[in-house]
Parts: sequence; C-alpha cells; structure tokens
Amino acid sequence: MSNWFPKLYNPLMKPLEKIGFGNIRKELLLNAKGQVLEIGSGTGFNFSYYKHADKVVAVEPATQMKEQSFIQIKKASVPIEVISASGEKLPFADNSFDTVVGTLVLCTIPNPEQALKEMRRVCKPNGKILLFEHVRLENKFFGSLQDWLTPFWKHICDGCHLNRNTLQLIEQTGLQVDMIEKHYKKIFLVIEASIISNDYERRSEIENI
Repeated sequence: MSNWFPKLYNPLMKPLEKIGFGNIRKELLLNAKGQVLEIGSGTGFNFSYYKHADKVVAVEPATQMKEQSFIQIKKASVPIEVISASGEKLPFADNSFDTVVGTLVLCTIPNPEQALKEMRRVCKPNGKILLFEHVRLENKFFGSLQDWLTPFWKHICDGCHLNRNTLQLIEQTGLQVDMIEKHYKKIFLVIEASIISNDYERRSEIENI
C-alpha cells in the first residue's frame, strides 16, 4: 500500500459517508450478531455501527489504516479488537464466527475468491455473511467503461477494481445469496449470504479431479 493513500482515505470517504454510505452501513450492521469478524476494516468506518455484536474481531493488513482505526474503537458500543491479517489467509479455526462482514473490501483484495472461501470457512454453518460492495454493471456500455477505467483506477486507489463481478464470485464460492439491495444505479450492492451446505468443499474437490 502506498504511503499517501491511507492519509487521504478518510477525507475522500467522509463526503460519501454523509450522502448515504453511512446509512447503508448502519442498516447492514444491525444484522451483525454474536461473535463478529470484519474483513479489511480499514480506518474503522463500521465500528460505531455495531450494536448487537458480543465482540468484533477486525482484520486489516495495512498498518497505517489499522492505526487510524484505533480512534474509532473509542466510539464503539461493543468490544472491538483489530489484528494484522490478510483476508485470504485468516488466522482462525473453522466455524469461529456467527457473522462475517466485508464492506468495500472485495474490490481491493488480490484474490477475492480465496477471501470468500476463507469467510465461508470461519463462519458457523447457521451464520451470516454481510457485504457492501461495488460491482461491474451489467449495462454493456458502462460495464465496458469500468473495464477501461480499472487499470488507471487501480493505480490511484491502491488496487481497487471497478469491474469485479462480486455477486458471481459469491455464488461460485459455496454461498447462498439470501438478500440483495441495489444502490446508486445498481453499482453498489448490499448482500446477505449464508452457507449452502457443509459438503461444498468435498464436492468442489471431486469436480476438480
């Protein structure tokens, strides 16, 4: 991660939070209950919105972002622990969390499919995965525009992909999409997902033989 991006992240995001992102986060995270894992917690925009969690463990690989998030822990009404870890290799046992959260993070993770597999692995069988992500538009013109802009966007926004088909990745990773809310002309999606079955990994291994 570049040195300048973490410094500009909060000033760039705050206008978006005020015009709607904050409300989207608030409504989504009311559903985060029990032991909660947040992937890529960044500077901690979500922390104050957790109301029903027993505890939140947040993972963030970027040291500068993690350090900035400590300020937000003081505003939280539930216990929050932030640790350094990658979403693609979570340091937790299987079935550890009641809720797994990711907001505006799968666009940046180098291997989002692996991150989703890890979310599924650490989520309890009856748990929930809550996501707020931007996605590639189905519209031919605007989808192609996102494809064209992505190399430049990745460079200035520290690896963020404008054209990730996150919904398709979710469905391919042994998760069942239970709810979708579309925002801002369908470029942002709120997604609630659950685990389809415990034998998904076994079936995947058989299919790949």
